Amino acid sequence: MFISTTCKENGNAMNSEKLSTDYMICTNCRKVRRKENGALVPQPLACGPTAFIPEKEIAQDNLVEGHTSLLFLEEYSTTGHPDNTTKIMGLHPQYLESFLHTQYYILRMDGPLPFEHRHYLAIMAAARHQCSYLVNMHINEFLQVGGDSEWLGGLEYIPQKLQNLNEVNKILAHRPWLITKEHIKKLLKTGENSWSLAELVHAMVLLAHYHALASFVFGSGINPEIDQDASHSFRAPVVSNFCVCSSTNKSQGEDAIFAHNSPGTSDSVSELEALMERMKRLQEENEEEEASQEEMATRFEKEKKESLLVVTGAYEDEWVPTSCISRYVDDPSFGYKDFARRGDDQLPTFRAQDYSWEDHGFSLVNRLYSDIGQLLDEKFRMVRNLTYNTMATHEDVDTTTLRRAIWNYVHCMFGIRYDDYDYGEVNQLLERSLKVYIKTVTCYPERTTKRMYDSYWRQFKHSEKIHVNLLLMEARMQAELLYALRAITRYMT
Repeated sequence: MFISTTCKENGNAMNSEKLSTDYMICTNCRKVRRKENGALVPQPLACGPTAFIPEKEIAQDNLVEGHTSLLFLEEYSTTGHPDNTTKIMGLHPQYLESFLHTQYYILRMDGPLPFEHRHYLAIMAAARHQCSYLVNMHINEFLQVGGDSEWLGGLEYIPQKLQNLNEVNKILAHRPWLITKEHIKKLLKTGENSWSLAELVHAMVLLAHYHALASFVFGSGINPEIDQDASHSFRAPVVSNFCVCSSTNKSQGEDAIFAHNSPGTSDSVSELEALMERMKRLQEENEEEEASQEEMATRFEKEKKESLLVVTGAYEDEWVPTSCISRYVDDPSFGYKDFARRGDDQLPTFRAQDYSWEDHGFSLVNRLYSDIGQLLDEKFRMVRNLTYNTMATHEDVDTTTLRRAIWNYVHCMFGIRYDDYDYGEVNQLLERSLKVYIKTVTCYPERTTKRMYDSYWRQFKHSEKIHVNLLLMEARMQAELLYALRAITRYMT
C-alpha cells in the first residue's frame, strides 16, 4: 500500500510505502521514518555518537580530523557519510581505513552473493544480539538496493535458501565450536536451494563480521543515527541500552562485581603503575626462560575453567526482543554457553597449530572468495599490531603483552589454544572488572552497560578503551571464522 505524503529529506511531495499506522518507508530516500502531521521526518534520539564518552572528549581525542588520507571515508562508508560507528573507530584512523575497505568489499563489490542477500544476512546476524542499530541500518540498505519489502515481515517471508542459514547463523553467533562438516554438507546439498562453496564463504564472512560488529556497537555505547527510530529498538528508550539500569537486581549484581573496583584517583594511579610493572616483569621473564609444553597446557586449562567464574552480573532474565526484531531471529533462547562448562569435558580444545588463520583459514577463504582473505588478514594484523607506545599519561611503553593477553583471552573463551602462549599472563595482566567487560562484550554484547565500561582502566584515555573494543571485535570475528572454515575444510577433504 502506498500513501501520498511529504518527506522532509527534500520537502517534495511523494508516495511512501506504509509499514504501520505510525511508520513508513520513503520511496525516494528509502528510509524508515515516523509520521508527523502527514510528513515523514528523521528522529534524533541521543546526543553524540556514543552514550559512553562525552562528545567534547571524542573531539579532543579524535585523530580523524585533519587526517589527510581519509578521503576514503565518503567513498567506502556504506552510508555515504561517517556514521556514529565510523566516528568512534575514527579514534584509530589507520584501523578505520582497513575496516571500511573490508566492509565495503563484502557489501558493495563484486562477489558471489546478490546485494539484497548481503544486507539481509547483516540483519539476521545483528538480530542475534538484538542490535537495533545495525538492524535498522541494513533495513534501509536492503531497501535501497531493491530488496523485496515483504522480506521485512520476518524469516518466514524470505527464500528457503536464506532460511537454511538460520542454524549456522545461530551457532556462529553464540557457540561456533558446534559447527561441523554436517552443517556444511546440508547447506551445499539441498537441491534447488543449495549454496555454492563460494556463496557460503561470502555468507560466513558477512555473518561473522556483523556478529562481531554488534559487539563493538554495544561495547562502545554507539547511539542510533538521526534516521533511526526508537520503534525499532529492543528496549526503549534507546539510550537505556548503554546506561546503568535502575533495576534493583541488575544494580545489586553490578555492585557485587565492581565493589572492589571503585577506589579513588590515587588508587587508580597505583593500579596503573602496578600493571606497567607486571608487563615489564613478564617481558623480562619471557626473554629469560620459557615454560614447558606440559605447563603451558595446564595453564590454558586453568584459565579456561576460571573463565567460568567470570560472571557478567545478575541477568537471570533473558532479554525479550520486540516483534520488530524477533521476526528476524530463529530460536531466540539459544545463546552463549561457556566452552568449558562444569562437568562437560567432551568438547575438544581447538589447537591453533592444527588449524590456524595464517596457515589454513587465510588461503581457503582467499581461494573461494577472491581477495577477501587479504583484506581480513590486513585488518587482523592492523588491530593486533596497533600501538602508540602509550598507556594513559605514560609514553614509550611496550604494550605487546597486554594486547596479546586480551586477544588470547577472547580465543580462550571460545576454546582456542595457542601452544606457544603462556596463559598465566592473562591473570597477571587482566583485572577482574576488565575480564567481566571482555566476556560481556564478546559473548553477551547486548548486556553491556556504561558502568562496565567505566569500571576498568579508569586512568586510561577513551581511545585506549576503544582500542580494546577493536581487539575484542576482531578476535571474536577470527574465532568464528576459524571454526567455520575448519568445518568447510573437513567437508572438502
